[in-house]
Amino acid sequence: MSRVVVIGAGVAGLATAGLLARDGHEVVVLEKNDRVGGRAGTIERDGFRFDSGPSWYLMPEVFDHFFAMMGTSTAEQLDLIRLDPGYRVFRAPDGTDADRSPVTVPAGREQVTRLFEELEPGSTAELDSYLDSAQHAGAMAQKYFLYNPFTRMRSLLAPEVLRALPRLATLLGTRLQSFAARRFTHPVVRQILGYPAVFLGTDPRSAPAMYHLMSALDLDQGVSYPQGGFWRVIERIEALALEAGARIITEANVTGIRTQDGADGTRVTGVGWVDGAGSSHIESADVVVSAADLHHTETTLLPPSLQTYPESWWARRTSGPGGVLVMLGVRGALPELPHHSLFFTDDWDANFDAIFGAAPTVPDPASIYVCRPSATDPEVAPADHENLFVLIPVPADVDLGHGGPDGEGSPAIERAADAAIDQVATWAGIPDLRDRIVVRETKGPADFRDDYHSWHGGMLGPAHILSQSAMFRAQNTSKRVQGLFYAGATTAPGVGVPMCLISAEIVLKRIRGDHSPGPLPVPRTSPAGTEAS
Repeated sequence: MSRVVVIGAGVAGLATAGLLARDGHEVVVLEKNDRVGGRAGTIERDGFRFDSGPSWYLMPEVFDHFFAMMGTSTAEQLDLIRLDPGYRVFRAPDGTDADRSPVTVPAGREQVTRLFEELEPGSTAELDSYLDSAQHAGAMAQKYFLYNPFTRMRSLLAPEVLRALPRLATLLGTRLQSFAARRFTHPVVRQILGYPAVFLGTDPRSAPAMYHLMSALDLDQGVSYPQGGFWRVIERIEALALEAGARIITEANVTGIRTQDGADGTRVTGVGWVDGAGSSHIESADVVVSAADLHHTETTLLPPSLQTYPESWWARRTSGPGGVLVMLGVRGALPELPHHSLFFTDDWDANFDAIFGAAPTVPDPASIYVCRPSATDPEVAPADHENLFVLIPVPADVDLGHGGPDGEGSPAIERAADAAIDQVATWAGIPDLRDRIVVRETKGPADFRDDYHSWHGGMLGPAHILSQSAMFRAQNTSKRVQGLFYAGATTAPGVGVPMCLISAEIVLKRIRGDHSPGPLPVPRTSPAGTEAS
């Protein structure tokens, strides 16, 4: 068993710490900020509690597996509420087609099928085929790709994979937007099927059609909400890591990864770090797992001679979008908005060109996401008030600036926030929305850089285009330093809370020398909860 230092106490860092501590290692986690959670943060003000990061609870089987690996269950750790409706789609009221009414996406495949048939008569068989394909792609991904450390390529030569190769080749060689457009004509249907690409840090014109598997998550499985918000998820993962024996030190800014040359190569020996008072420390380790942003880890914490992914490598990579986050406390009720809402512009090409094109700029108007957790959870807002979280995808550009309280952020950030507030007010029919705002907080790309060392200030990490997915994504171990591993959204398997949990398990596999492609078997436990022999 090893002494392990984990850099960063985001989802991946906490999950890695818990799994390794439960596996018998001595684990200490060093977090630069004064709280854990990383991008899955929280802001509390005047009786409001805002999630300042993830808010869609998808891929429940990944959470179920992680909690089982920690000797517990999702039911024991979280109070999940299935949302019905799953979400609502709003469009500009002044579009060209006649019917601009919101489209409410219900919970469950049967109800979704009826909705699609209303929007596009005759689409039932095509939707069934689409969702069946999405389910199959998702099952294949979890069994052979997502949990795979890719240390043995023969893991991809399983008969099931070989039989599926023609289908997989089509899905990898086709883009998500065209994949959906070949099957459906209604503009909102196409957008519902294409928008999940944004959750993967790219646009539907660039994402491989393999990612149509995301539609099986929200349209088939449905969307849930953990009471208390995603911060409750963080609290439980942290608690399990502590119960397993990990130590967590906040305000511990790692300044470098220490190594030593030997006859068999360069090996990690620990990290240097500075505490909140400015004092320097050295933490010795047999293993270091960096769950910090991979670009920061490689280009700042390691010398050039030991970098697996130097600046020249990053120059050929594509960043996901940046984000302007707007957190609003609103007086009075907002029945016009369900728990989740999507505000889609008609001209998607212009919208995504503004974010990812050669001359990036803040889209105007933007396709935005709005979460109203107070629709489900009375704890996140005072009585007779609502809690709104607004996400505006923008270019990953730190020059856009910082957010701040009550309109005090950088001008570009506050202009984007003002435009989004007015857009929600107009499209959802809430004309007095701006007048009812009692709390306002914003965050911009420069905050992501300063708070999380995010590459280019991106809110997610490298985009999930084909060349940055699966075995083509930066992997979970250093090629230059023995005992140095990587976890989190900027490495394999990718962005999102479920992917961060999986990355922690891949690190566990790497340390164990396990080459298997799928989820690890759940350890048997004794009645007392300890692992049985």
